[in-house]
Amino acid sequence: MDRAVLLLSVMCAAVSSQPITDSQRLFSIAVSRVQHLHLLAQRLFSDFESSLQTEEQRQLNKIFLQDFCNSDYIISPIDKHETQRSSVLKLLSISYRLVESWEFPSRSLSGGSAPRNQISPKLSELKTGILLLIRDAAESFTDTSALQLAPYRNYYQSLGPDESLRRTYEMLACFKKDMHKVETYLTVAKCRLSPEANCTL
Repeated sequence: MDRAVLLLSVMCAAVSSQPITDSQRLFSIAVSRVQHLHLLAQRLFSDFESSLQTEEQRQLNKIFLQDFCNSDYIISPIDKHETQRSSVLKLLSISYRLVESWEFPSRSLSGGSAPRNQISPKLSELKTGILLLIRDAAESFTDTSALQLAPYRNYYQSLGPDESLRRTYEMLACFKKDMHKVETYLTVAKCRLSPEANCTL
């Protein structure tokens, strides 16, 4: 009898621990993918900056400081303290919206080199993974259509050479900034699965 109870306890423990293991595995994959996208964004932005003349770079830096990214309209933690206080579900939902906001404009970032062509499919994979994590973190999740954003501002207008340069600079800078945010949020959310871990930023 004692042996049966012990066996049943072990089986129950294994079943109850399975969702945590699955979540950890999904989180690890998601964090790995967003880290890759963030590194890719940094490289693309750095390469683009290197191709500019010093005066062009100075002017674009000045303009960008006064401008906004499309994703700035997504309400997200304002600093590391608020990030640490945010729930896992909130961090996942914000990450989902940030990634989704780039699905359409990322097609314009793609093309040319092989790394650029990886952007759109990797964003789609990451979005799918985050959605699985959201569903795992909450029994019910609002219709994903509520999370959709308009395309990146005036990106589809016909622009002159100077505006095209500015637009590319803005998009690459914003893409890098947003991938850094998603990397931070997913890393903190993943850390929360390990109660003994120190999740400070």
